[in-house]
Amino acid sequence: MAGVARTLKRRRIVNAVMLAVFVGAAVLAVLPLIFIFLHLLKLGIGSLSWDFFTKMPKPVGEAGGGLANAISGTLILIGLASAVGLPIGVGAGLFLAEQKGSKLANGVRFLSDVLNGLPSIVMGIFAWQFLVRPVGHFSALAGGAALGAMMIPMVARTTEEMVGIVPVALGEAALALGYPRWRTSLAIVLRTASAGIVTGALVAIARIAGETAPLLFTAFGNQFWSLSLRQPIAALPLQIFSYAISPYDSWHSLAWAGALVLIALIFIISLIARVATRSRFSTGGGD
Repeated sequence: MAGVARTLKRRRIVNAVMLAVFVGAAVLAVLPLIFIFLHLLKLGIGSLSWDFFTKMPKPVGEAGGGLANAISGTLILIGLASAVGLPIGVGAGLFLAEQKGSKLANGVRFLSDVLNGLPSIVMGIFAWQFLVRPVGHFSALAGGAALGAMMIPMVARTTEEMVGIVPVALGEAALALGYPRWRTSLAIVLRTASAGIVTGALVAIARIAGETAPLLFTAFGNQFWSLSLRQPIAALPLQIFSYAISPYDSWHSLAWAGALVLIALIFIISLIARVATRSRFSTGGGD
């Protein structure tokens, strides 16, 4: 009995130690985000006001101003990137899931993984070479295309995983009822996996919302109010970069405020993805 008691005590001690290690690792994993957010909150909250969201940047030496053009430009670029990346990514992911054993699917999957790990600045240079240089000027379209290309592999892999967990019986039942293969994939399989796909799409949007390197070669930035897709356009990451490297304290304050707004935008998108996933699972995971 004494030996059994010692064994149980040792197991409890080992369990407590390992639990403490895991809890410590979890805390360390979120500490950088907490520190970054608190630092941005400390330095940027003072510059946030109604003018920050509704007015244009002021010249050096003039008080006030905001980043309304950069905020609107960021939203436009996200919309363009989604229009490019989401349809292609979802279509590619559906193909990978439906034809998972074919050589073409294996090749596309491998290349998607390579593209997913490609440095963003390389994507920016590629977009500059083929979208900016031929027309002779920067544009919002080039920036949206570059960001959309970065979204494609993330959305494709998420779609493949979500479609892969859909019960095969659903597709077989639709085929047995006379549905063509393409309609089964779109109306039955894709709809069933829609919650997970939407979550992956939101995560991909949050991922590209803060990218700066591709925009340096494509959208370039704009100090004026511009909503034209064929002209350079402002964006929060570009404005933050430009103001952060400037020698002016007023611009530094706006850069901190812009970084705070950007991380808040990414947080909101991630929260929406989390809520969408939770709502889907809480209702039983299907219609």
